[in-house]
Amino acid sequence: MARAEKVAAVAELTERFQTSAGAVLTEYRGLTVAQLGELRLALGDNATFAVVKNTLTKLAASEAGIADELSGLLSGPSAIAFVRGDVVVAAKGLRDFSRANPFLVIKGGVLEGKSMTPDEIGKLADLESRDVLLARLAGAMKASISGAAATMAALPVQMARLLAALQVKLEEAAPAQDTAPAVDAAPADAAASTEAAASTEAAASTEAAPAEAAASTEAAPAEAAASTEAAPAEATASTEAAAPGGDAAAPGGDAGEG
Repeated sequence: MARAEKVAAVAELTERFQTSAGAVLTEYRGLTVAQLGELRLALGDNATFAVVKNTLTKLAASEAGIADELSGLLSGPSAIAFVRGDVVVAAKGLRDFSRANPFLVIKGGVLEGKSMTPDEIGKLADLESRDVLLARLAGAMKASISGAAATMAALPVQMARLLAALQVKLEEAAPAQDTAPAVDAAPADAAASTEAAASTEAAASTEAAPAEAAASTEAAPAEAAASTEAAPAEATASTEAAAPGGDAAAPGGDAGEG
């Protein structure tokens, strides 16, 4: 290969490394041209499969900044699958083809600048494809939207029920509030009546005491005067009563003498 062709080949490989989502290195020893054609068809638009020279590939990997990830894998007949589409679908295609055609050996690769072992590529192939994941995501989003729509539709009904329950609660609370003050007022009225009666009786007693004292004071001279007036009358009556008695005795005496 002329120098100019080598430079062009390195530049092309470098661009593929830089513009691809990943690259999977394989060994194709023993595969026929027809089988390589079948592999390219299996990969479809997700990857391009190209047979490469190890020396030029090392130069291209160095210029792309992934020499450390690929240098150890570039030995023997090498072919690279440059992934441009769904990396999961590309990994599935390589794995399934290698199972049907054991001459295709997956040696490793690099995905978004990270080196990958054959086992990691196999695990990547076990994942769901992007289309399946997007379909599941769309289904989940649709279910979420439907659930949100149902929730929004149910809000007016729930609000109406809440308002009705609140109205019933307020109506039940109103009679209780009207009764409570009356019940509370009864002891208060009784206490007020008791206090008023006690105050009235105390005032009456206070007022009656001076009146009774004054009446007693006024009654004392009257009683003394009455006693004074009554004494002569009683003395006169006694004298008058004694006089007739004496006269009666005298006749009696005379009768004795006769």
